[in-house]
Amino acid sequence: MIALRRYPFGFTTTQLERPNTPSVNTHHICLPFDSETHYAACLNDTAQFRLFLQAQFAAHPELFPLAFARGFQWHSRYRLKKQQLDLRRIKLTATKQVFAIRPSFILPYAIAKTDDIEKALYLRQWGVPFEALEYVFGRSASFYQRAWLQLGRPSLLGTTVKDPARLPAHLVADEKVTWLDGQEVYATTTVAGGCFLGVGLARELTAESLGSGYGEFKQEARQLKADYSPQTVCTDGLRATRLAWQQLFPRVCLVLCFLHGVMKIAERCRGELRREVLDRVWDCYEAASRGEFSQRLRRLSEWAVAKLEGAVRQMTLKMYEQGRNYAAAYEQVGCARTTNAVDRLMNQQDRVLYAMRYLHGDGEKARLSLRAMALQWNFHLYGRRLRSAEPERRSPFADVNGYEYHENWLHNLWIAASLGGHRL
Repeated sequence: MIALRRYPFGFTTTQLERPNTPSVNTHHICLPFDSETHYAACLNDTAQFRLFLQAQFAAHPELFPLAFARGFQWHSRYRLKKQQLDLRRIKLTATKQVFAIRPSFILPYAIAKTDDIEKALYLRQWGVPFEALEYVFGRSASFYQRAWLQLGRPSLLGTTVKDPARLPAHLVADEKVTWLDGQEVYATTTVAGGCFLGVGLARELTAESLGSGYGEFKQEARQLKADYSPQTVCTDGLRATRLAWQQLFPRVCLVLCFLHGVMKIAERCRGELRREVLDRVWDCYEAASRGEFSQRLRRLSEWAVAKLEGAVRQMTLKMYEQGRNYAAAYEQVGCARTTNAVDRLMNQQDRVLYAMRYLHGDGEKARLSLRAMALQWNFHLYGRRLRSAEPERRSPFADVNGYEYHENWLHNLWIAASLGGHRL
């Protein structure tokens, strides 16, 4: 019997700790075979299969357990009754661990072939309802829902960033307000390099609750690199958010989003006054050094005292008071000065959440939904216009890692999610 302890923001212990529990796919090595015929040939010829595994390990060792380099032996062969397909298991010489070799053309748990449902799941990027997928593609709405939620099970960060050396030094983070069964919740979102790197759920805008949501990113980052700590995190001015990140990474430099300050000023003035105020504010932002920025901000405050009044004066002076938090960006080369990077990705979240009328079910189902959206974004193929203008760019995953495993986004995702996205 497992004792359940209620967290202050509404989730139970088992719901929160489930991400730490290894799934069956943690022991699956997912690889890109040329075709089903190629896979069948490898199954029936262990020498050919061994050569294929060694070639894949030489090209992409991150898809394999660390101990694979020390050798393996064949362990067993078993049949997937749903797909009438055999899988091979291997045993590592050094650790005696057993892993199954799964081709990317089969989904986890063998629920379907990847190509058979890839187009249906592709439409989920725009929030197409599961009932519509049932009507167009057959099967059942619940089947597509389970297949889509499956996308959220691997490690989000480990699946997206394959080389620990590529873990970002500079992050952008914010909370997306949404609803879970009619109650307001917050999707804690961490991004860098155009990818979602962390998505969690918080019930309240407190440091403790937000820390639990953002903590999933820290947990997955430390699995890739034990001493990982970002240099900077750009956030809005919410005190609870900044406290949460300070508690997660005590050495991190918190950069305050300049755009949020501008927007608060813009909301409080109109017409010619608005243009004049914003011109002066953005002139501060364009300063080339910290000293120049502080000087321009000081002159802005002096002008505000002499020329402005009411709420617009108050917000302009507040920007001056926050000058040290804005100026911190000048000491960190390459960091974000605004939260635009996370706002753009949260727009994608917003469209899908609105289309599905927000989150439903228990906390775990809601969490998997957010992670499925995130991983689908990270692996989606860019539009034709962008690919025509920049042929070297294909997807956010390719931008971060510099390569892809497969030209099809869903094959690519499941190959990257080999071993559940973990390094074992």
